[in-house]
Amino acid sequence: MKRFRINSIIFISVIAVIFGCNVFYLVQLYGSIRKDVEREVMTALADTDIDDMWERSERAKQMAQANNQPLLSKEEADSIYYAEHGQISGQVDEEGNFVTSTQKENGDTSVARAPLRRDHSYTNQMMKAMSQQMHEAMDRYYGYDLNITDSIFRARLADRRIYPDSVAIEIVSETDSVLLGNAHLQNGIDGYDVFRLCFNPENRWFYRASVTPLTRHILSQMMGVIVTIFLLMVAFASAFWYLFRTVSWLRTIEEMKDDFVSNMTHELKTPISIAYSANDALLNYDTTNDPEKKMAYLTIAMKQLKRLGELVENILAMSMERRKTMRLKPERIDLPGMVEEIAEAQRMRGEKDISIDVRTEGHIAVTADRSHLSNVLNNLIDNAIKYSEESVTIKINIYSEGIEIADNGIGIPAKSVPYIFDKFYRVPHGNRQDVRGYGIGLYYVKMILDKMGWSISVRSQEGNGSVFTIKFGCDES
Repeated sequence: MKRFRINSIIFISVIAVIFGCNVFYLVQLYGSIRKDVEREVMTALADTDIDDMWERSERAKQMAQANNQPLLSKEEADSIYYAEHGQISGQVDEEGNFVTSTQKENGDTSVARAPLRRDHSYTNQMMKAMSQQMHEAMDRYYGYDLNITDSIFRARLADRRIYPDSVAIEIVSETDSVLLGNAHLQNGIDGYDVFRLCFNPENRWFYRASVTPLTRHILSQMMGVIVTIFLLMVAFASAFWYLFRTVSWLRTIEEMKDDFVSNMTHELKTPISIAYSANDALLNYDTTNDPEKKMAYLTIAMKQLKRLGELVENILAMSMERRKTMRLKPERIDLPGMVEEIAEAQRMRGEKDISIDVRTEGHIAVTADRSHLSNVLNNLIDNAIKYSEESVTIKINIYSEGIEIADNGIGIPAKSVPYIFDKFYRVPHGNRQDVRGYGIGLYYVKMILDKMGWSISVRSQEGNGSVFTIKFGCDES
């Protein structure tokens, strides 16, 4: 058992380590998925910016057409832009630098050189540059409608299978001062996941998108892994619990079997020793002239041999039950007559003052295996005699539904009552040495009655005797 305990501790420790590793990797996976989701949200926000500008350009065009007012001509737009930024031109020098010169209206010229980089794609930078130029052109003609921006953002998130409960976009400065607020964020952005996208680098203006926490979306993507790991851990724990229970039960059975073998060995040795002594006396001493002594020795030998036969019969019955080869031979039995015959034989036992009262409602016949039913009744009556004081009173009531056997014995402790029909179970009786058992009698009784389709129950109180009730499986007449 000690080795099993050590192995169990090692096994539990390994499971705990595995579980800890799973939790660690789940946290890592959560962080990785969150980064991917945040990247998707930022991409959706960038797409929203472009789509929103396109929507605004369409609305501006429709508004101008409705009012019969054309948009600014190219010359007018250029004059406004160059008035603010100056005229820009550029070329590549021999060293591979991009040289730009800016001619101001006052005649001053500024030159800047920047090396061309070819080590990565400029797709994102190009998109940002195009977006910036579109803002510089569009923001002059048509303002922002954040309700439309919100709906576009929600649609772009849906394209990526992200469905937050609420989204709201504001325009803020670099210091997070709100330049254009959103009515949906009157209570602030606390409790939201916040994303920022700079759409005007010159003025450092940002879209600030507030999204209800993405944790539920991330966990939904991880649900398969989480459920699988949880089920595996439950399966491991259940299997170990079942194994531990089984091993503990087997250990208990082993201890009970050891007690049974020890007690049975003693029980077998006792009648053998007594019978041997009686026969030795008959062989070595002259008992021809002493008939009483001869009869006494023979009686002792017969009793012990009968006792030995009962023990062997019980052992054989248990062996047959274990191999599941025992077959009942049912026949019609006159129950009151059979019980009276058994009671008469038990009354002849001379070790105690025995009174057995048999009462019946009338002629009752049952279909059962005569030999095994006789063993069952003998076992119950024998226990009533064994676990009683010197004066034994047994009352047997036979009725159409069953048999009731009551005694005035020492009773059964309440904590032991649920276990008395278990194999090898023995009711503790303190230091009393006059009461011996080996835990198979009542088990045999229960096993036989179960095979017959009958049932047995017990009511008992320590010090006030016991009442065993056998119920027939069906009405017998």
